[in-house]
Amino acid sequence: MLITLWMIVGVLAGVSGVVIGYVALRQARAAVDDCQRMITRQTGESRGDLKAIRDVAVYRYDALAEMTGRLSFSVAMINGLGDGIVLTSINGRSETRTYVRPVVGGKGQQQLSPEEEEAVRAARLGLGPEFEPQMARR
Repeated sequence: MLITLWMIVGVLAGVSGVVIGYVALRQARAAVDDCQRMITRQTGESRGDLKAIRDVAVYRYDALAEMTGRLSFSVAMINGLGDGIVLTSINGRSETRTYVRPVVGGKGQQQLSPEEEEAVRAARLGLGPEFEPQMARR
């Protein structure tokens, strides 16, 4: 009886480990693919001054449960070096708040929200102002 219980616990632990490993592998492959696309864009394109803003992406979303219509947004404006800003507007029923956060080397100088990170990622990948968000894969 005790040996059977330990066998079941061992099998469950093994299966859990395999599932966790598979999820981690998928996330790692997605990150590598993103890096390869960014490197290809940076080395394959010669669009002039790397310090000029060249990539823009807009992420629209519902920030508050009572407000629908995807009126809130984050706009990433990035240059060829990965520097720029993220402009975020959170729209509520009675007020709108707007924030700007600096981006250096593709990373926020301050903690970015998931929506802001998605906008920066889309801009770095050159997905354009209208892109299909990938937040569901995270």
